[in-house]
Amino acid sequence: GTLFFTDPPFGLPGQFDDPEKELPFSGVFRVRDGEVSLLTGELEGPNGLAFSPDERWLYVGNWDFERIVVMRYDPDTGEGEVFFDMTDAPGEDAIDGIKVDREGNLYVCGPGGIWVLSPEGERLGLLSLPEDPHNLAWGGEDGCDLYVTALTSVYRMRLGIPGLRP
Repeated sequence: GTLFFTDPPFGLPGQFDDPEKELPFSGVFRVRDGEVSLLTGELEGPNGLAFSPDERWLYVGNWDFERIVVMRYDPDTGEGEVFFDMTDAPGEDAIDGIKVDREGNLYVCGPGGIWVLSPEGERLGLLSLPEDPHNLAWGGEDGCDLYVTALTSVYRMRLGIPGLRP
């Protein structure tokens, strides 16, 4: 019954410096019972949301080359912490899409590919593609196909663990 969304200024011509920007910050917002509230305004470019399988944690990526982090928030209180820091990783991208599998592992489009992180915040691996990945979706009859969008292509990876799907 609750909707969460991010509001970075990526659609504006001047992005972060656009004079038409209506808020002085980028936020993660929550809509509950018809009321919109700010969960957090601490990230420069919040982008990419995913819940843990038990919905205890809301993961949010940050599109900010100075602070490339995945944050973990309590979706009720907004209390958060850095879950994983990619700031010093080689690559030309910050964080974009995030998805979670049924075991709680995160798949994060970040510098150099798709980062696979354990529910404890340990790096399990990096999935490399011919292009930088930007977003993800689970598919297939059993949910084990991970679809990845890039600038010019869509890729499909067959994985051993099914993803969380609505």
